[in-house]
This record gives sequence, structure tokens and C-alpha cells, in this order.
Amino acid sequence: MTGKTVGYIRVSSVDQNPARQLDTIKLDKTFIDYVSAKNTKRPQLEALLDFIREGDTLIVHSMDRLARNLDDLRAIVHQCTQKQVTVQFIKESLIFTGENSPMANLLLSVMGAFAEFERALIKERQGEGIALAKKRGVYKGRKKALNSDQISLLKEQFSGNKTKSQIARELNISRETLYKYLKVSA
Repeated sequence: MTGKTVGYIRVSSVDQNPARQLDTIKLDKTFIDYVSAKNTKRPQLEALLDFIREGDTLIVHSMDRLARNLDDLRAIVHQCTQKQVTVQFIKESLIFTGENSPMANLLLSVMGAFAEFERALIKERQGEGIALAKKRGVYKGRKKALNSDQISLLKEQFSGNKTKSQIARELNISRETLYKYLKVSA
């Protein structure tokens, strides 16, 4: 029995083109996530891990597409190889079968550490950019969910007989946001 060739593609935003990652490889099934790899809580990754079976081959463009955290990368590869699934990374030219040599394990760890380091640098640069923008007065933070008229309406309706759920629906905000505005005004 021959297994399926399964592809996993991850892009950080909807604007990025997922087709470039595995466009030249014939796949039986493809799973695509449009989210950050900061953790493993990704819908298509979870679906992929449920889908794969013994004898399958998981193909990923590069290690940083699968995980940006060394522990997550090692755990995902281990989970796959425990199911007798081969994991292949195209960019790094590495294949993991569960019967890996010490050299393969070292390469997984080193390359995974680079992906984790790169993510840390990205976050650091982002934080520096925000700090500089705040100093220049350009960065004001996230846009407020409600304007001053809506805040007044919220307070007025809260004093009345409307439920918090009704108020939140009418203002098109979550109940959590409603609670934050009520807490500030208390």
C-alpha cells in the first residue's frame, strides 16, 4: 500500500502567495494556513495531523513554514514520524523518517533554532518600529471600537433595562469590549 503525498503550506497573511511554496510538486492533498507560526494552534495544521496516515509523505517548503519555534518543530516532526509518516523539507533538502541519524537530528535542531531566532528578531524589529513611531506621534495604537457618541449610548443603555448582550450586538462589539468600556467608565 502506497501512502499519499500531502503538502503543508503556511503564509502569514492573505496577501502572500501560497502557490510558490510547493507549486512544482504533485500532491494528493494540500493543507494551507494563513496565519503566523507562533504556535501550533492552526486549523489546517491540526487537520493535517489528523489526516496523515502510515506510509504518507508530508512535504513542506521549509522548516519555518511548519514552525517558528524549535520545540514546536521537533514535536510536529516527531508526531508525524511516530505515525510512520515521512517528513520532507524542500528548501533544506532534509527528510525525516523516525529512524534519523544523529546528524539529521542535529540539523533539525539547528535549522529550527534559526527559524525561532528569526521570529524573535522580527518581533524585536516590530517593537522598535512601534516605539519610534510613537515618539514621532505617528503610531496611535489600535483604533478605538467606539466613538464618544457610542460610548454615551452604551452608558445610557446600560443604565436602562437592556442586557449586555443586546447592547454589544447593537454596537457591533464583543461582550469583552463592552466590559472594558464599562470598566473604564466606572
